[in-house]
Amino acid sequence: DTFTVPSGVIMSGQNYPAFEATGSADQTGVADNTWTKLTLNTEIFDTNSMYDTGAYRFTPTIAGKYNVYGQVGIYSNTSWQLQIPNLAIYKNGSNYKYSANNEQNTYYPNERTLNITAVLEMNGSSDYVELYARGNVISGTVAFETSTLTGIFGAYRIGS
Repeated sequence: DTFTVPSGVIMSGQNYPAFEATGSADQTGVADNTWTKLTLNTEIFDTNSMYDTGAYRFTPTIAGKYNVYGQVGIYSNTSWQLQIPNLAIYKNGSNYKYSANNEQNTYYPNERTLNITAVLEMNGSSDYVELYARGNVISGTVAFETSTLTGIFGAYRIGS
């Protein structure tokens, strides 16, 4: 079999730049029904130093399409009060894609772990992505499990 690579295409076999981050501690006492940026301040890896651990955002300086993903545990600080948990990928400060979850009104859980993924076009200069979450509880406050076992935010370039 023969495989022909078009002129100008670079084949590296690697999906760079790429990063994955987690949090050093959970976020607790978060206000009800409020979109909140997840404080994922610990890099697991960052191939090109493009993830900002202080601003919790990824700003790739290479244009292209990126697979962006995230995971977080959302729970009620008051047992069995979680009504609507959401997880979102924000691009340039605006909600780009979010998970829509709505619990039955006869039974409310205490916690849900949510996952999200999206393919985004990044311009390689000013575009950035962040991970946000929101929890709507019947009463009390919300917490986000952003520590190593549950909270993950990452991205990798999949092509031009």
